[in-house]
Amino acid sequence: MGLTSQKLQILVALIAVGCFVATVWIWPRLGRRNWRALLGRVGLLAASQIFTLAAIGLAANNWGAFYSSWNDLLGTDAGNGTPVTINSGVHPSSATQDSQGNSIQVLDSKPVPLKLPDAGKDATGGILQQVTLKGGSTGFSEDAYVYLPPQYGQAAYAHTRFPVILVFTGYPGTPKNLVTRMQYPTVAAQAIQQKQMQPTILVMMRPAVNLPRDTECQDVPGGPQAETFFTRDVQNAVTHEYRAETGGAHWGVIGDSTGGYCALKLTMRHPEAFSAAASLSGYYASAVDSTTGDLFGGSQQLRNENDLMWRLKNLPMPKVSLLVASSLKGEGDYKATVAFAAAAKAPLEVSTLFLPEGGHNFGTWNKETPPALRWLSARIGGPATPGLPAGSLPS
Repeated sequence: MGLTSQKLQILVALIAVGCFVATVWIWPRLGRRNWRALLGRVGLLAASQIFTLAAIGLAANNWGAFYSSWNDLLGTDAGNGTPVTINSGVHPSSATQDSQGNSIQVLDSKPVPLKLPDAGKDATGGILQQVTLKGGSTGFSEDAYVYLPPQYGQAAYAHTRFPVILVFTGYPGTPKNLVTRMQYPTVAAQAIQQKQMQPTILVMMRPAVNLPRDTECQDVPGGPQAETFFTRDVQNAVTHEYRAETGGAHWGVIGDSTGGYCALKLTMRHPEAFSAAASLSGYYASAVDSTTGDLFGGSQQLRNENDLMWRLKNLPMPKVSLLVASSLKGEGDYKATVAFAAAAKAPLEVSTLFLPEGGHNFGTWNKETPPALRWLSARIGGPATPGLPAGSLPS
C-alpha cells in the first residue's frame, strides 16, 4: 500500500486500537515477576505506542502532503548535491550604504565547493556571503546569503554587471535552509560550470520580514511594507553593493510554498522589478489565518488584486514569464496550477513543470530547483559588459 493510501491509514489505526485493547485485556495475566511476563509488558506497551504514533504520523502526512510515497519519505529518490557548510562564527565588515539608506553588511564569506568529478581540482564554484540587508525606505533588516559566481572575481569581468535571482524560502523559513538543504549555491555553480546557466548572482532570504507574522509579501495598510522591501529596497541595496544589473529585465525570483506565491505575485504586480519568476509548490491567493492577520485593511479590492487567478481574469496580462511547478501525485496545488496555466494569455508566458510524484517538502523542491534555475537564467539574460554586444561574455 502507498504511503498516502487511506487503506493504510485505516489499517494502522485499527492495529493501534487493537494493541490498546490487548494491553488492557492481557495486562492482568502479565503481573507475575518473571522475565516472560516482563517482556510481555514491554512488548504490549511498545507495540501500542509505535502504532499509535504511526497512525498520527500518517494522518498528519496526508493532511499536510509532506511526503507522497515511501521513496519520498525514505529519501531513496531525492535530489543529489553536496551541502555548502557555513561556519557559525561571523566576521563583521563595514556596511556600505546608498543615498536612500539601503545597506548590506557582509558578515562572513566562504568559497563554494564545485563538487563535479570532471571540473578539475582547481575549479571554483564562486563565493557565498552571509549578509545583513537593511532597507532604507521600510526600515527592515533581514539576514540573507549572497552567492557570487566564479566570474564575478575574474579580471575579465571587472566591469561586468550580473543578472540577479532573488530566492525565497517558505514561511516561516530560514535562509540557511536554501544553502544547506536546497543547496542553491552548489546547484547554480554546477550549472554555470556546465554552461547550462549564465553567471548569475543569487540573493537568498525568507519572505517573512516581520516574524512571527506572515506578511505574504504584502504592503499591509498601516503595517509592514514587505512588498516595497522586496521590489525596491532589496534591489537598491544589491545594485549599490555589487556589480548587479539594474531593472527588472535582468532580475528573476524563485521560491517554494509561500515563497513561490510571493515570487509569482511580486512579478505579476511589479514587472518593472522582475521579468521572470518560478514557483515551486506555490499557491495563488494570499493565505488568511492567525499568522497573517488582516493583510488588506478590510479592502476586498486589495484582496482581489493579490489573488493571482482574479488578476488573470480581470486585469491586463503582464508581459512577464512564469514557471509553476507541482506534482501529479502528492501535491494539493496540482489542479490549481493547471487552472492557472490554462488561464494565462499573451503577453504573459506561463510554463509548467510537473513531477510524477512528490510532496510538499525539500526532496521535491530539490528535484525542481536545477531545471527551474536554468529556465530563469534563460529569461533574464546574461552578464552585460560596456562596449560588448548584449549577451556576449568577456573573452
